[in-house]
Amino acid sequence: MNGAHTSIRDALYEAPGPKTRRFIRIATAVSLAALALLIAYVIRKFAVNGQLDARYWALFTKYTTWRFLGYGLAGTLAAALTAGIITFLTGLLLMLGRLSGSRIIRGISIALIEFSRGVPTLLFIYFFLLVVPQFGIKLPALWKIAMPVAISAVGMVSETLRSGVNAVPKGQTEAALSLGMRKWSVFFKIVFPQAIRYVIHSMISELVIVLKDTTFAYVVSYADLMQNARVLISNYDALLSVYLVVAIIYILINYLLNKASVAVARHSKQTRSKEEQLA
Repeated sequence: MNGAHTSIRDALYEAPGPKTRRFIRIATAVSLAALALLIAYVIRKFAVNGQLDARYWALFTKYTTWRFLGYGLAGTLAAALTAGIITFLTGLLLMLGRLSGSRIIRGISIALIEFSRGVPTLLFIYFFLLVVPQFGIKLPALWKIAMPVAISAVGMVSETLRSGVNAVPKGQTEAALSLGMRKWSVFFKIVFPQAIRYVIHSMISELVIVLKDTTFAYVVSYADLMQNARVLISNYDALLSVYLVVAIIYILINYLLNKASVAVARHSKQTRSKEEQLA
């Protein structure tokens, strides 16, 4: 493998050999067979208990049901996007603080990163729900879920960005400084764009985690996909069918995000290879 084109992912995960690939194929086939048997058993149990009766599925033939779920999906995406933007910007600041030459700023940044990584998301949500209003601050439901989810994810995003920065060869920074460029100009024009290319796959994976964490929105009564699903369950008494459809929607969203991360990572790698060839 050419070291010039080695990404962080390539360095951490060595390509499997022929025996390992054969074992992976056999293990995958056995796992899929076992999963198929399990699904068949579960479906049979549901059928025996009457959970597959038409009355539990008739609501999905109505336009109003899908419109209601669509509103919930829009709320989920809005919360995830808002939290994602806050996470990235705050993670960037903490990453810069951790790379700072000041011991005080570096220490504060490390403490905040570890605090973010160590506290469960639900505790942050309860803080914004129960504690923040006591100071006279009234936040919309969107911010009550987006802010705590962002704070919970910011530590991992900061460390991911730092790993990308550390992966950029130091010689590029030294060469740019020797040409008279300022330190911050070197960072944002040369180092950071390359760092993003290294960690773009991991960053999109973090977005998936943020999206999943928005399912806590029921705590703050925010109308997301899960909250609207609960309303449908209450109105139609169709717990299995509604949760199954919602689960499929989440799976499709996460699948599309994963495919997007792979495509972006592949495009970034090809772009980097072309730039290195031209250089």
